[in-house]
Amino acid sequence: MQLKKENILIVDDDIHIRELLQRHLQSWNYHTYKAVSVKEAVQILRDTKIDLLITDLRMPEIDGSELIKFVSEHYPTLPKLVVTGYPSVQDSLSAIKYGVVDYLTKPFTKTELEQAINKSVESKIDSISSFTRAETQKEKAYGEIIGNSEKINDVIQIIERVKDNKATIFIKGESGTGKELVARAIHYQGKFSRAPFITVNCGGIPENLLEAELFGYTKGAFTGAEKNRDGFFQAANGGTIFLDEIGNASTAVQSRLLRVLQEKEVVKVGAQKAEKIDVRIIAATNSDLKEMIKKGAFREDLYYRLTVVEIDVAPLRERKEDILLLVEKFLFKYGAEYKDRFVKISPEASAILERYDWPGNIRELENVIQRAVIMCDKTVEVECLPDSLKYSIQFPENELLPLKEMEKLYIQKVLNATNNNKTKAAGILGIDRKTIRMKLED
Repeated sequence: MQLKKENILIVDDDIHIRELLQRHLQSWNYHTYKAVSVKEAVQILRDTKIDLLITDLRMPEIDGSELIKFVSEHYPTLPKLVVTGYPSVQDSLSAIKYGVVDYLTKPFTKTELEQAINKSVESKIDSISSFTRAETQKEKAYGEIIGNSEKINDVIQIIERVKDNKATIFIKGESGTGKELVARAIHYQGKFSRAPFITVNCGGIPENLLEAELFGYTKGAFTGAEKNRDGFFQAANGGTIFLDEIGNASTAVQSRLLRVLQEKEVVKVGAQKAEKIDVRIIAATNSDLKEMIKKGAFREDLYYRLTVVEIDVAPLRERKEDILLLVEKFLFKYGAEYKDRFVKISPEASAILERYDWPGNIRELENVIQRAVIMCDKTVEVECLPDSLKYSIQFPENELLPLKEMEKLYIQKVLNATNNNKTKAAGILGIDRKTIRMKLED
């Protein structure tokens, strides 16, 4: 019988364990290498392509945990299996932290070893896949922004222009497009990145509390104000404050914000004296502020103060070339979060995701992928996607179609989603295969 392609490195200072492991591995047709110390193991790793590392933890001179750290840093896709005679909670937690696939305690049975070996070898494919995904994301990322479309590149160019000054910036875009990620990129990609970054959801704080939360208050300013307290602006001093959903701010808050922008100072609720501050303001909304100005719900002078630089974050339907990059990001994110549930996505499922218009934008896409990682095994197939995606259909804008044409479009949509499986499509549509053919030919 021929040897398997996998090369396994055994590292243990106990000759009996080394020989026992070698015998078992060779009986399963693995090619083995042996090392009695961490130094020897490192040399073998540098000279030989190794597919799995099996190591003890307690060894003379250099501990096995140091080898695990070294491998994690220099060979991130190499699976690691620990075999130890001195188990401890601390060692096991450390092993998990550095990506050890399994943890065997001596003495172990041949069956236990075989199961651990199989699990570790199989994990190599997922490790390579996840590592490649991570490297790809780095190449296509700007801070936390993922995308390669012209519209995202336009956003990044503006960020590059403004990141190192404290001009007031206004970000507009639909809900779920990633406005906060843009704000974070402005702050963390620039020279003020070590200063505070404070996020305030103006729509998530009750109107009667927003003023006090933003600007702080003095003792006795209102019922419950038992001591002086700084607000979000004071906390952001020297850095950036991101005011999300600015359209929800009351007229009183708007007046105070105008003073901050004009005078570079804040006055706590209940105070008479102003405090100088140095804060970059980034505001965002999915509301139409110009329409609110017409209705008297938003101050026009504040609007122009906020919009020194405008950044328009396009909805996902206008940058569909970014969809699969975002899918890879979320597959990796939730694959790691749910304990190595790294999965790939089928071409058929990818095509559906690219065709869908994503009214909930990136937030909706992330939720779909999170669900798919939980529900699917190894590959996200069409069946793993919500029905709202599989059988959704977009008609040409402002075009009214005859009922027969609409029916044909929907039947074809279901056929595409079922890989042209007419029996399955008929079951979904509630008609028979013959009727499908007749309606498409009609």
